[in-house]
Amino acid sequence: MKTLNCICLTLTIIGAIVWGIIGLFSYNIVDGIFGAGTAFSRIIYTLVGVAGLYAISFYWLFNRD
Repeated sequence: MKTLNCICLTLTIIGAIVWGIIGLFSYNIVDGIFGAGTAFSRIIYTLVGVAGLYAISFYWLFNRD
């Protein structure tokens, strides 16, 4: 489970960096690398989105006290 948590946290951080680049520079690095609307870029977005949803469960890890 620790490995899954690390993978999801890494994907969530990557997603945050991508959104930061979009906000600061109006440049979508995923579309720039893989092409806009390609199947691979959609897979990347889907994985980051699922990781973000999974990361919601991390709040329960903090509240175990």
